[in-house]
Amino acid sequence: MIAVLLLSKKKSDSAKIAWMILIVALPFVGTAVYLLIGTRRLGSRRRKRNRAIMQEIPQNISCHIQNPKLHAHTQVQKYKSVAHIAQAIGGSDVLPGNSAKLIQASDVFIETLVSDIANAEKHCHILSYIMLNDQAGDDVSAALITAAERGVTCRLLLDSLGSKEFLQSSTCDELRNAGVHVTAALPANLLRAFFARVDLRNHRKISVIDNTIGYMGSNNIAEKAFAIKPKFAPWVDASVRLKGPIVRELQAIFVQDWCLDTNDDLDAILKESIEIDEKGLPAQLMPTGPNSNNLALSQLLQTTFFSAQKKLVITTPYFSPDDATESALLIAAKRGVDTHLVLPAKNDSRLVQAASKSRYAILLQAGVQIHEYEKGLLHAKTITFDNEVALLGSANMDRRSLDLNFEVSMLVYDSNFTKELLNLQESYMAQSRRVPVDIYRQWSIRQRLWQNAVSLIAPIL
Repeated sequence: MIAVLLLSKKKSDSAKIAWMILIVALPFVGTAVYLLIGTRRLGSRRRKRNRAIMQEIPQNISCHIQNPKLHAHTQVQKYKSVAHIAQAIGGSDVLPGNSAKLIQASDVFIETLVSDIANAEKHCHILSYIMLNDQAGDDVSAALITAAERGVTCRLLLDSLGSKEFLQSSTCDELRNAGVHVTAALPANLLRAFFARVDLRNHRKISVIDNTIGYMGSNNIAEKAFAIKPKFAPWVDASVRLKGPIVRELQAIFVQDWCLDTNDDLDAILKESIEIDEKGLPAQLMPTGPNSNNLALSQLLQTTFFSAQKKLVITTPYFSPDDATESALLIAAKRGVDTHLVLPAKNDSRLVQAASKSRYAILLQAGVQIHEYEKGLLHAKTITFDNEVALLGSANMDRRSLDLNFEVSMLVYDSNFTKELLNLQESYMAQSRRVPVDIYRQWSIRQRLWQNAVSLIAPIL
């Protein structure tokens, strides 16, 4: 098995070493786990289908609509390195003429989404990693049923594992009976495990209403009490409501994912005319996943950290990046950028939290200021730098989001929006405990052994 690992072309050296450690420590179990989830991506048939979909339904709006205003010069010259790398590896241009409203609370997100569904005239498309049978799930379901009854085409795409309970619920049956098209993304079962990895998940959170209103961010369709893990509640999220050309690219991403598990032809939706607000802000989408360049998000983060000159603030529930991304973060702090990392004080993933804490010493010594949020599980995935550029979406700063899951992130090149998001980040820091530089000295030998041992296998968490 070690020989097989050494001959692997796609794995990084750190991932190979982590798998070797697991296989040497637990030969039979480690080998079985590797064969189950360590050797395959999407599976050959799904991979071929996905490649065909990406070619037939490209995300870039210019492939569907010819409008000279889409290529208008936008005010991103100062950060052209970030915009260029996102375009080169993500395939999306900077699009002008957008509006973005930051949504800072889960209940407001659900209320606003339900209101837009209630006013829908043509279609409602929702993609979510998790949808729960709680009040939020009931409200969204009721709104979709009512919309379907008045003739609106409603499509609901839910990850087969993240939303497993909901997909088997009576509420889901009611949705289907009312005419809502419900599909499980990336179906997973024991039989499929022999042909493809079952732990590759669609972690995106996207909603598109009538081709004109879009949502994306960290919010699942769930109450902040998060019934499946209540002891970590409340879950604190951030999402954004969008209008403008960027919504059409969100639609293209939804259509790609929908077509991967259905035979529907939705290409015509992407060719509808669009309105561009000349006073709107420039934004750029960055979809990533096992169907494309797996290093794309990591490369974008590195470029972002290197571009920061004054201030860099990051919030993420799970921090276990690859070596290159961590190195870029350390360099940002060492060259004098006011660098802040905000993490939840209490995490629902014991292993990832241990891996995060194993990096505290090197981060703190480099000058990174670490804040542990104490008012719930901080689930918002946000980055701001220099009060001018914001990045937010569904991706955590861990190996799973960077390398395995289907994710979507958005860059916003606007100082007003960035300052609003920064104010939200600073409110998180105000409710956090600042981690002292010598925190590792306060940990027992047992704690440090555990954290450093987990760190060795971080590349495969």
